[in-house]
Amino acid sequence: MLRSTATRSLLKSFTKVPIARSSYSAASTQFRNAGPLRQLNNNRPQVRSGIPRPSTISLLFATTKAGPPFDKIDEKAEHKIAESKLEAHPSDVSGESSVRHVFEQGQSEAKGDEMTGAIRADLKTIKETFSLADVPKESLYLGAAGILPYAATSLSTVYLAYDINHAHDTGRGLLFSPETAHQLLELITPIQIGYGAVIISFLGAIHWGLEYAGYGGYHSYRRYIYGVVAPAVAWPTIFMPVEYALITQFLAFNFLYFADARATVRGWFPEWYSVYRFVLTFFVGASIVVSLIGRGQIVRADHNLRNPVDYVKQDRDSQWEALEREEKERRAKLVAEDEEEDESEDDGEAKDGEDDSDEGKDDGDDKKDEKKDDKKKK
Repeated sequence: MLRSTATRSLLKSFTKVPIARSSYSAASTQFRNAGPLRQLNNNRPQVRSGIPRPSTISLLFATTKAGPPFDKIDEKAEHKIAESKLEAHPSDVSGESSVRHVFEQGQSEAKGDEMTGAIRADLKTIKETFSLADVPKESLYLGAAGILPYAATSLSTVYLAYDINHAHDTGRGLLFSPETAHQLLELITPIQIGYGAVIISFLGAIHWGLEYAGYGGYHSYRRYIYGVVAPAVAWPTIFMPVEYALITQFLAFNFLYFADARATVRGWFPEWYSVYRFVLTFFVGASIVVSLIGRGQIVRADHNLRNPVDYVKQDRDSQWEALEREEKERRAKLVAEDEEEDESEDDGEAKDGEDDSDEGKDDGDDKKDEKKDDKKKK
C-alpha cells in the first residue's frame, strides 16, 4: 500500500524541500512563473503582483514543526496580563446593560432622512470651503468695513426707488418728495461709482506691493500688469452713464477675483487670500446688482428720470419765465401810466375849454352892459 504512486509522490513532497539555487536569478524566476498568467484571457488586465505565490522560506517552515521566527509569542507579556486583576465598575452595570432586546434601534447615531443628511453635508462642505479662520483679524475687519459703503449706497438706492414709486402711485412719498428723492439719488450714485473706482485701483496696487516685497518670487511685468489694468478700467467709469458704469465695475471686480485666485494657486498670495477675496467680491457684486435693480424699478415707474442737466435746464427755463413775466408787468405798467397821462391831459383840456367859455360869457355880458349904458346916455 505504501508503494503506490500516490504515496510515493506524497512522501517525496515532504522529504524533498525546494531550495533556491544561486544560479537562478530573479528574472528567470519571474519568467518561470509567468506561464499560468499567459493562459488567462488577454482582454482582462494581467496583474502579477496581485496573485499570491508561496516563497521558498514559507514552504520550508510549513514542512517543519517550528513556526516562523517573526510570529513568536511573548510569554512574559501574556503572563503579566493573566495576573492582572479586573477592576469593577458597578455604576456602569445595570439590569439591562448586557441584554439585547428583540426589537430595538440600532446603536449607530441617528442620521435622519437622506434629504436632510445630504443638505447638512453640503452646508458643512460650504462652511469648510469658505472658512475665514485663517484670515488675519486686521484684514478681516478692514475688509468688512470696506463693504459698508457699498451696502449703505445700495440700500439707500433701493429705498429711494421705493419712495419714488410710492409717490408715483399715490402722489406722495413716505419721507421725501419725488424731487428730493431724485436729488438724493443723483448724489448717492456718483459716491458708489467713485468708491468702486478707488477699490478696484487698490486691488490692482496689491500686486505691486507683493512684487516689491518679493512674496512668491519676482515676476516683473506679469505682476505689474494687474496694477496698470485695474485703474485704467476703473476711473473712466465715473464719466459713463450710471448703468454702464455699474456693469463695468461689476465685471472688473470679477476679473480681478479670477486673477487673484490664479495668483494664489501659483503662490503669489497667501493661501487664505482667494477665499477672502471671494467673500468680499460676493458682497460687492450683490450690492451692485441691488443698485441696478433699484434704478431699473425707478425707470419703469417714472420714465422722466431727471439728471443734473435736467435740473439746470429747468432752472434756466424758470429764470427766463420770470424775466418774461417781469417784462410783461413792466410793459403793462408803462401802458397804464401812459393811459393815465392821456386821461389827465384830456381832463386839463376840458377844464381849459370851460374856462374859455366862461371868459367868453363874461365878455359878452360886459359888452351887453356897455350897450345898455350907451343907450341910456343917448
